[in-house]
Amino acid sequence: MRALIAPDSFKGCLDAAGVATAIAAGVRAAAPAAEICCLPLADGGEGTLEVLTGVGGFQRREREVSGPLGRPLRASYAVSGATAVVELAAASGLTLLSEQVLDPRRSSTFGTGELLLAAARELPPGGRVLLCIGGSATNDAGTGLLRALGVRFLDIEGDPLPEGGAALARLAHIDLSGVAPEVRQLSIEVACDVTCPLVGPQGASAVFGPQKGASPPVVAELDCALTHFADVVQRQFGVALHDLPGAGAAGGTAGGLHALLGTRLRPGAELVAQASGLTRRLETEVWDLVWTGEGSLDRQSAHGKVVSCVAALAARHGFPVIALAGQVSPGILEAVPGLTAAFALADRPLSLAESRVRAAELLTRQAEHLTRLYGCARPGGPER
Repeated sequence: MRALIAPDSFKGCLDAAGVATAIAAGVRAAAPAAEICCLPLADGGEGTLEVLTGVGGFQRREREVSGPLGRPLRASYAVSGATAVVELAAASGLTLLSEQVLDPRRSSTFGTGELLLAAARELPPGGRVLLCIGGSATNDAGTGLLRALGVRFLDIEGDPLPEGGAALARLAHIDLSGVAPEVRQLSIEVACDVTCPLVGPQGASAVFGPQKGASPPVVAELDCALTHFADVVQRQFGVALHDLPGAGAAGGTAGGLHALLGTRLRPGAELVAQASGLTRRLETEVWDLVWTGEGSLDRQSAHGKVVSCVAALAARHGFPVIALAGQVSPGILEAVPGLTAAFALADRPLSLAESRVRAAELLTRQAEHLTRLYGCARPGGPER
């Protein structure tokens, strides 16, 4: 038996490598002679850097940068040859702030820009940066990041705006003349884990503002500020961001970078699958079973998440795909094309706390049982 194991993390419980290891243990228990390949994945959000530094020869670099509210912190990026990986969550992430200090009116992506600039200075001309932008604490349309790269955001008097999304309501002009030469020579690909537009009821402020500490009045204020930002961008550069799918990712960071630096927006899971070698291995090798999983399989799993990416890639070559998850919503097989079967982990009613403690054990047990069942259905019967 040849098994390819490519899961996402179970957030708050196991990282993607831990999930893959647990599934592999179950497959090995049922089929001791199995050939197993573990390729932990991520969708461009928090944990993507960790996944990619485990493959492809990426080496970590650490720098002191500005946190979401300006306090210094240590954050990492990674480099391999002419490619660098920068994770927004490392410098501007939601997990870096306590609930008591969350403030999307003032929080900034400036520290992520500092990481990107440091990476750019290590790369040769024409180098490539994979910018993973999930998990932000910000709503500034990436203006902090861009400011760190040399872009100036000016009010009607010609003075620089302060950091944060609320200040964008006073934006009058954007000056790109100071962008660092190293950055101009880069190819930057933005890994997005959501497809929301920049503004409106499904936009960055309305959908993600509350989890970043925005009350309803602040959500309205931030949405107006992003709308004004998009108006200025369209007037000055002719790029329409308001309804662009994916522009609202990371508080509008995806939209800001696309409009002002011409960055390419890509589904994060697809980008990581390619960088990790998953796409190549599915195209060039034969697998009996492909395993994937994430903490919760629901309708969101169908939109740019790891499970849907793995299922789609494997289905092109006719490989069966099994997904394991803490919980599985009804209709998931219809929602995720290419998914053969999906199973929840619980072996009895469990609290969330107990589910987290037992996650590795339950993954291993479920993988073992399913591998045994698959073995019984194979020509020649179960593997001994």
